[in-house]
Amino acid sequence: MTKFHADGCYKPVMTSRLLIIDDDKRLAEMVADYLGEAGLRVTAAPTAREGETLLKREAFDALILDLMLPDADGLEVCRRIRQASDLPILMLTARGDAMDRVVGLEIGADDYLPKPFEPRELLARVRALLRRRGASAPRDALRFGRLEIDRGSRRVTIDGEERALTSHQFSMLVALAEHAGRVMSRDALMDLMKGEALEAFDRSIDIHVSRIRAAIEDDPKNPRRIITVRGAGYVFAREQDR
Repeated sequence: MTKFHADGCYKPVMTSRLLIIDDDKRLAEMVADYLGEAGLRVTAAPTAREGETLLKREAFDALILDLMLPDADGLEVCRRIRQASDLPILMLTARGDAMDRVVGLEIGADDYLPKPFEPRELLARVRALLRRRGASAPRDALRFGRLEIDRGSRRVTIDGEERALTSHQFSMLVALAEHAGRVMSRDALMDLMKGEALEAFDRSIDIHVSRIRAAIEDDPKNPRRIITVRGAGYVFAREQDR
C-alpha cells in the first residue's frame, strides 16, 4: 500500500482530533498516516452510522466527510451534524458536480475537496479549518487548582495530563464549572445542555457525573471537585487547592 509522507516543513504544533467518514478503507488509512505524521490524530469510520455514533461519544476538532457513503447521502449526514454541532466539516467527493459543492456549502460544510486530491492540499485545508475554529472559540480556560478546563480546545487536564471525556461529559463539566459554588439540579443541567446532541439526559445525568468523576477526581469514591447535594443535585467546589 502506498503511504503518504508529510512534507518536512510541516511541524506538529497541536494534537487535534479528526474524524474521517469514508468507506474507502485504503484512502482513509493513507489520510490517517499522512495527517498523523503532521501531528494530528485521526479516527476513521466506514459508514455514516458509525461516524455519527463516534461524534456523539467522543470529542473531535474537525470532520472529513465523504459525499458518497454506503448507508447514507453525505449531504444529509452533513445537514444532521450541522444542526447539532458547529464542528468544522470538510467534504470529499469523487462526483465533481458543482451543484453538490454549492448544496454542501449551503447546508453547513466549511470546505470542499474533490477526489483525487494532493495530501498536502488536504492538510493545508484541515489546518485552515482548525485555525478558524481556534480563532472563533473561547480562548479562556477555567482553572481550579491542578484542574484546567480549556473550552477552546475542549480538553481537560490535571497537572498538564489530559483526561479523556466524551463530548457530552465535557459539556456537562463546563456547565458545572461555570457555575462553581452553586447547586445545580438535574433539571438545570438539562436546560443548559439543550443545545447538545445528547442521549436521554434525564436518565443519564448521574451516570455521566460518575464517569466525569472517574476522570478528574483523585478518589472518585470520595469526590472533592463535584459534590452531591442530596435531594438537590450537584455542586462544583470553588476551592483552588484541589
